[in-house]
Amino acid sequence: MKTLASLTALLALTTVHTRADQDQKADIPTKADSETLLAAGFKPLFDGKSLDGWRKAGGTGQYKAEGGAIVGFGKNIRGNTFLCTEKNYGDFILIFEFQFGDPAGNSGCQFRSTQRNKTGRVIGYQCEHDNNKNRSYTAGVYDEARRGWLYPGKFTNAKKVEKTFTTQGKEAFRWDDWNTIVIKCEGTHIQTWLNGIARADFVDTDKRNFTAEGFIALQVHGGKSAHVMWRRLFLKEL
Repeated sequence: MKTLASLTALLALTTVHTRADQDQKADIPTKADSETLLAAGFKPLFDGKSLDGWRKAGGTGQYKAEGGAIVGFGKNIRGNTFLCTEKNYGDFILIFEFQFGDPAGNSGCQFRSTQRNKTGRVIGYQCEHDNNKNRSYTAGVYDEARRGWLYPGKFTNAKKVEKTFTTQGKEAFRWDDWNTIVIKCEGTHIQTWLNGIARADFVDTDKRNFTAEGFIALQVHGGKSAHVMWRRLFLKEL
């Protein structure tokens, strides 16, 4: 009887964990569908026609609203350039689509980011948009102007993870179409998804550098050329 009771309790506990896992996944959108996201409590960060609510920081890259997207571009770009939200965010789920118009230029999406001396260099978490087909780290997390690679990197066994991460990235990334990225921040727990595939997942235990709140920013990386587009940016605060 004790064995049967123990088995019943174990099955019940397993069911609870399974349901909890399903509930956790249920709050992560897989598509940037405006009507569905608005109904779920998400709010648009981009009105589709202007850069209202955004400001430029650093570098000589340029941004414009065109064809329902934010376009980041430039030639012979000096320094990394960012288009930053005027508002800061702490715990949230962010979803957007992006596409390289020119794969020559690297890019990314900053989150919970800040600026040194308020107007200086942008620092903080970045969801990588990787133009390196061999590496394919898109939706990995980099700490801009601070700690470098966090996932894969500081919070992983890099050598063990990076090969699998790259293989997965090559399979998931769409070079000639829009890619959907989701970023979830809840306390110290940070997660990302690329086209519905889970990518980064770690807890930032670095008390000195952990950042609980900051702006969202779209990056035009310094270099000879860049052309990247973002659209359907929606965020839900948690």
